[in-house]
Amino acid sequence: MTCELCTLPHGIVLHQDEKLIVLAVDEAGYPGFCRVIWKAHVAELSDLASADRNYLLAWVVKVERAIRRVMQPDKINLASLGNMVPHLHWHVIPRFRDDSHFPSPIWAAPRREPAPHEPPDLVSRLRAALADEADND
Repeated sequence: MTCELCTLPHGIVLHQDEKLIVLAVDEAGYPGFCRVIWKAHVAELSDLASADRNYLLAWVVKVERAIRRVMQPDKINLASLGNMVPHLHWHVIPRFRDDSHFPSPIWAAPRREPAPHEPPDLVSRLRAALADEADND
């Protein structure tokens, strides 16, 4: 079976190194939705050595901070499900009180029409904010 996250993940690369990749993904109604994908094919966080777990989670936090700085969402949702694709990855999702699904998960039935929350130059601003986060270690 081919893993779609091992081959070529879909999205715009915001950061990449030897261990992980951060993508801005095209999720209708959810600009700023990012995925942090561990490059090695493992299914669970507990499959990683302690140093790798810490590294991955530190990047999830960096992505959260970058999104908060650029978009000022009302909430950030973090999810690591892997039920459909058993490859370790995190969803980092900016949420707004007037988004289609709030306060439910974005995968629930919509409650209303989406409200626009995409700032100009979102991708370049997220890249710059992530670079700042990486430099502040």
